[in-house]
Amino acid sequence: MAGWLTLMLTMTVAGREATREIDVFQIMEMRSVIGLFLLYPLIRMAGGFRAVRSAVPLQQIGRNIVHYAGQFGWFYALTLIPLAQLVSIEFTMPIWTAILAAAFLGERINGWKVASIVLGLAGVVVIVRPVVGDIDPGQLVALGAAVAFGISLTMTKSLTRHDSATTIMFWMLAVQSVLGLVPAVMVWQWPSAHVWPWLLVIAFCGTFSHFCMTRAMQYADATIVVPMDFLRVPLTALLGFLLYQESIDALTFAGAALILFGNALNLRRAPAASVAAP
Repeated sequence: MAGWLTLMLTMTVAGREATREIDVFQIMEMRSVIGLFLLYPLIRMAGGFRAVRSAVPLQQIGRNIVHYAGQFGWFYALTLIPLAQLVSIEFTMPIWTAILAAAFLGERINGWKVASIVLGLAGVVVIVRPVVGDIDPGQLVALGAAVAFGISLTMTKSLTRHDSATTIMFWMLAVQSVLGLVPAVMVWQWPSAHVWPWLLVIAFCGTFSHFCMTRAMQYADATIVVPMDFLRVPLTALLGFLLYQESIDALTFAGAALILFGNALNLRRAPAASVAAP
């Protein structure tokens, strides 16, 4: 999860820079295609393309259709609303993930997990302080992306029961390369020298952040892993301060404290039986 957080923070900055010049469909297509080349060493180490055959191919395809929709919504919302709003709305995702994991995967939601999610969401609200009654279309797009990510993560947890992390990653990149090919061709423009490094960063972070998340899902329940992602909110605020001199006020510190406390509760009460041996 530490790898996931680091790579997602980096991709947030790279995504904002790349969308200044390149269409979202093209960014997503290049991310998937370049990601396949980056993943190849892991595929080779696993035994080649035979090793990434899926036991549940239809479930892999379904998961990646949903994830592609969520990813498009996330990148598109990145161009419509402030970064803090996007990240805060994205963090309704653990609610959908927890509900779906309990409904379809049989995971238990005890009082400590509920407290962790509630404290995390409270911390997000304290940090962002959304304006009541002022709903931006970009906020609705971000909310739709959060729901799609919640469904995708629940399906990912189910896939870890059948396929390896490398197999799940290969199918994600392959399916999304096919899904995005026609839309990308329709808006294609050759990237400038300035935007190429950002596209490579997006491809690297987008590929291996999901590898980290998938591995985390193999070791613990989704209702334990996903609330840890709340840490991305205070870390994004810190990144804004360090890179863009954005101020961090007392309420931001208070919200970060709530998020950290909620994660501490979640990890402290994690049942040992749910954690697999490395």
